[in-house]
Amino acid sequence: CGWEAVGVSYKSSSGVSGSPVPPLKRPELAEARRVRAVELFGQGCSNIEIAGMVGVHAESVRRWRRAWENGGAQALRRRPAPGRRPKLDDAQVEEVRTALERGAQAHGFGADLWTLERVGVVVERVTQVSLSRASVWRLLTGRLGWSLQRPERRAVERDESEIARWIAHEWPRIKKGR
Repeated sequence: CGWEAVGVSYKSSSGVSGSPVPPLKRPELAEARRVRAVELFGQGCSNIEIAGMVGVHAESVRRWRRAWENGGAQALRRRPAPGRRPKLDDAQVEEVRTALERGAQAHGFGADLWTLERVGVVVERVTQVSLSRASVWRLLTGRLGWSLQRPERRAVERDESEIARWIAHEWPRIKKGR
């Protein structure tokens, strides 16, 4: 078994900007390692050699080899996540993304500010699926990749030039005690 084989590492998933191929996610990388290990099993490589090539511990390769011997390459493929299927499929999530990107005011809300309740209303309008607040949060943060953003509260009367003048002239005078 030769060392010319290319290992798969998690670091390689960072991708190059402008690259047409999206980087692999963690589960896809794990499966790629196992698939590469199956190829190397067929070449007669030892567990230690395979572990070094794909970047895992030799015990993992031993487990993979046992699964491969008992169930073939299919035994090392990724299985669907256990549990209930999501209420929204990928196409519906993209519809929701498009609707949310239009802004809250486009959906009849007074301010262009999203809350979980408002997003839930839009999700129901677009997909006819009702989600709990917790499910809306998981949709926004997990599937859409959005994060919590709190609006910065500032007085309407705030005068930036007067604040700068005060900091430059008044504050040093007060600090000196004059």
